[in-house]
Amino acid sequence: MGEPGTAGQKETPLFTLHQELGGKIVPFAGYALPVQYPAGIMAEHKQTREYAGLFDVSHMGQVKLEGADRVAALEALVPADLAGLAEGRQRYSFFTNDAGGILDDLMISNQGDWLFLVVNAACKDADIAHLKANLKGEVTLTELSDRALMALQGPKAAAVLARLAPGVETMRFMDCKPVEIDGTACIVSRSGYTGEDGYEISVPAEAADALARHLLSAEEVMPIGLGARDSLRLEAGLCLYGHDIDTTTTPVEADLTWAIQKRRREGGGFPGAAVVQEQLAEGAQRRRVGLLPEGRAPMREGTVLQNDQGEVVGKVTSGGFGPTVGGPVAMGYVDSGLAAEGTALQAVVRGKALPCKVAALPFVKHNYFRG
Repeated sequence: MGEPGTAGQKETPLFTLHQELGGKIVPFAGYALPVQYPAGIMAEHKQTREYAGLFDVSHMGQVKLEGADRVAALEALVPADLAGLAEGRQRYSFFTNDAGGILDDLMISNQGDWLFLVVNAACKDADIAHLKANLKGEVTLTELSDRALMALQGPKAAAVLARLAPGVETMRFMDCKPVEIDGTACIVSRSGYTGEDGYEISVPAEAADALARHLLSAEEVMPIGLGARDSLRLEAGLCLYGHDIDTTTTPVEADLTWAIQKRRREGGGFPGAAVVQEQLAEGAQRRRVGLLPEGRAPMREGTVLQNDQGEVVGKVTSGGFGPTVGGPVAMGYVDSGLAAEGTALQAVVRGKALPCKVAALPFVKHNYFRG
């Protein structure tokens, strides 16, 4: 099944559609997914920034938590304030370990009498095992493996989706609620991974193909692959798990402390809280920053960063060409003393020390709809 090199990979409910559309299928996190379509990554990136793009993110894990203790039990594993999360709202958070490292990042929404979690594909099995092993009290976990997930992203996303589901245009960034689209019961959040306005749509697997085709029939929408998904999220300064954040990085180092609400900063009660609280008070030794090379050569993941004396002071964790920026962009970690915007560094690319500087994130302004 699938294309050469994707044998043994799982197929999403939209796999046949990807093939029909001429998607170049590659293995990604155990799935066969399109890296690009015939238009190419640059065109797909531009389409999402200017109009709207449709992404298949069905490889992500979708989890339902029910039971009287669901909020307290999950708060014991993540540093988010879930007790203060209103019904129909969503928060970004992360599972931490005892060292304050990040096991995975995820989205959590309050659906009234249950919590809806969306976790990364590569960490899905480990996350579910972690939840099952550590959730305490009266909690029931259900993996929603019979659902697809697609993201409609871009400035025209609201207008397109509102034709199929009037009212979604009034949702605010990080609202998440049940919505009927084309007669199908979906869960829709106004969020995404591009820095643009848009929606993520959880839909029953059997209805996914028809819904995707309906959305793609709009003149403002094109299918978008993994390549543009990566360049869009990099320009938006958003972390990719396993690259910009992992078990060796803390939320403070990763500049994600905005996702730890005041009650949890002060009260702790999550794995690694003592480490995180100490870093919040004293500062961390290193910090995730944006990086702009002076030339045209991209700085790829793993590129070593040096100071003027040639001493290693950090490394690149994500890098590539930013089509909207019009040049190479990167993110990485540097010693905290060098994390100020404008700090001059050198990136060692193919044995040559090339000048770069620390830049503010995001590279491209977020266009979220806050109402």
